[in-house]
Amino acid sequence: MGYSRRGGDRSEGLPIAPSNPSSGEPKSIPFVQRLTCTINEASEVTGLGRTKLYELIGTGHLITTTVGRRRLVLVSSLQALLDVNPPGPGGMKKIW
Repeated sequence: MGYSRRGGDRSEGLPIAPSNPSSGEPKSIPFVQRLTCTINEASEVTGLGRTKLYELIGTGHLITTTVGRRRLVLVSSLQALLDVNPPGPGGMKKIW
C-alpha cells in the first residue's frame, strides 16, 4: 500500500467548485481602470506602432515598469501622453 499525502480518500468524488460560482466567465476590467497594459495592448489602443512606443519610452514620455522580463506600460502615462483634453482652442500638443 502506498503513502498518501492527503491522509485519506475523503476528497474523491467531490467536484471542485469555482471560487465565484455566480459568474461563468472571468470579469474584464475596463481599460481606463487598469493599472498597466502590455506594449501590444498600448499599440492597439493608441494606434501607435511598437517602435514609436519604445521611442516614447526611451525619451521618458511614457512610463513603464518591468516584472521579470515583461514590460508593462502604466495606463495613466498613456492617458497623460494622449491628454484626452486638448491644451487650448485649436491647439495640438506635440510630443514627438
